[in-house]
Amino acid sequence: MSAIEAFSPTGEPAPLATRRRRGAGLLGVSLQAKIGAGILAVLVLAAILAPVIAPYGQNQLDFANILTGPSGQHLFGTDSTGRDVFSRTLYALRLDLAIVVAVTYVPLPIGVLVGALAGYYGGFLDAVISRLADVMIAFPFMILVIAVIAIVGPGVEGVLIGVPIVAWALYARLARSQMLLMREQPFMLATKALGYTDRRAIFRHAVPNLMRAALIYSTLDMVVNLLLLASLAYLGLGAQPPNAELGSIIADGQNTLLSAWWVATLPGLVVVLFGIGAGLLGDGLSDGDLRGGA
Repeated sequence: MSAIEAFSPTGEPAPLATRRRRGAGLLGVSLQAKIGAGILAVLVLAAILAPVIAPYGQNQLDFANILTGPSGQHLFGTDSTGRDVFSRTLYALRLDLAIVVAVTYVPLPIGVLVGALAGYYGGFLDAVISRLADVMIAFPFMILVIAVIAIVGPGVEGVLIGVPIVAWALYARLARSQMLLMREQPFMLATKALGYTDRRAIFRHAVPNLMRAALIYSTLDMVVNLLLLASLAYLGLGAQPPNAELGSIIADGQNTLLSAWWVATLPGLVVVLFGIGAGLLGDGLSDGDLRGGA
């Protein structure tokens, strides 16, 4: 803590509670964000430890227990070929979360950097980047990914290529709008008065502040990407058998939804739970002390 922060405007020492709030930093997040982070932590941990937690292999057949309901032996029941739905859900979550993290956080720094350059320099560079981002966003998200999959073939590769092609533009638009406001702030004007280079002003002072808003938005973007993966897998365009995905498990259970509701419902609830956790985390960070304290 600096000497200025330790004293009030009158010159008296600041109250201890005030100094503690100032020093809370990133730990001063709302309860809502902590609950969301806890939900995501449980799901991520379950996905990482899937080989240890799963009682059966994801493709282990058991013809003696076809379409059996949830029980102590099969927590999520079994599907039409006797495969344990709980084990398949864990492995599917493991694969889907890995893809979601890749397609969310690969385009994020690219978009933030491009948007920062556009907002800082303006003029012709801003116009070119803004129009390019508009073109990317103008394409329907799902249609573009399906088009890429049609070129490279069904599987994970199409998702890993198609999603970042559009996703960087979303982060660029967000970073550009923030940069237009930030470049007029006193701390950015001070970088010019002190003779700092544009590189130092952008990378050391602007980008770290722009990343905060982008990271908050990314928590909600992960939900969209997970739903996209589930939709593609449902259509048979995601990871191909024998790999399990949440969408493909749900698709397998649609024909027996009335007689064996657990096959499609319980994996679907995992998707819902992930959405709730990411939504709580994103809303909590955007409304809590993190943004105000930063």
